[in-house]
Amino acid sequence: MHEQLNLKGKTSITVKWDEFPHFTFPWHFHPEFELVYIIKSFGKRFVADHVEDFNEGDLVLLGSNLPHFWKNDERFYNEDPRYLVNAIVIHFPTDFFSHQIEFYPEFYPIRKLLNLSARGISFSRTVADSLGPGLKKLLKLQGLERTLKFVRILNSLALTGEYKLLASETYRSDFQDWSSNRLDKVMHIINSSYREPVRLETVASHIGMNPSAFSRYFREKTGKTFTEFVMEMRIGYACKLLIEGKHTISQICFESGFNNISNFNRCFKKFTLLTPILYRNQFHKANTQITSRATQGFHLYRSPEGQL
Repeated sequence: MHEQLNLKGKTSITVKWDEFPHFTFPWHFHPEFELVYIIKSFGKRFVADHVEDFNEGDLVLLGSNLPHFWKNDERFYNEDPRYLVNAIVIHFPTDFFSHQIEFYPEFYPIRKLLNLSARGISFSRTVADSLGPGLKKLLKLQGLERTLKFVRILNSLALTGEYKLLASETYRSDFQDWSSNRLDKVMHIINSSYREPVRLETVASHIGMNPSAFSRYFREKTGKTFTEFVMEMRIGYACKLLIEGKHTISQICFESGFNNISNFNRCFKKFTLLTPILYRNQFHKANTQITSRATQGFHLYRSPEGQL
């Protein structure tokens, strides 16, 4: 679902206090960046091709048009007052301080942070706890004070090293225009051929390196072996096809560049900790449940902004 947030004409950021029985938004995306801080709730978090449990203290930054949704544990759907969602959700546009972020050196860490958010960023509980009071304070601020406070929070997130990226490296709809840079050429070749048999020796010859030197170069630049990187791209593509739900497991296996089902299942589970069938079923079960509940008249209960 394409969510329309319509921030223009109001403010550079929106800060919402969420208080309701359970999350109801289905699998969706929007152009705006989103920062989500879970104060009270637990369940599963879906971001692009990544699935994992979330709990209190979960702090995640999502990039523009990155598909996502939060699905509560089943206990949240039994009208038990002990189980309730409390969260702070912040949205800000893609042109937020765009000139400063692009050209001013003091904004460089934030620029890097926003670029990384294209894959979704989950911050450590330590970071969440330290920034939690500031995030709550945003609810009580208005105008420029709120914006400046938020920039400080972004800067703190940008400077911490306590985070992990969620979506796989290959989860992106398209690639940038490739320059003459050697590594860019390598990535372009891999991206163009990873669904077919691709040999390290062939790629090495395209950039004028011998295989052993290229192998060392590639690992130094990416932190992964050539085989690991290609395999991750194939798994990322398989995840997209599984989410779309238009192909059988066997079709996805060969479409993703694998030559047999057993190898596909083994590699997929190694990277995602789930079999392809479980991955697809878990995603579609959660998405169907939350979509169904959202259309059955469930309402969101929000306290006025600023009230905790």
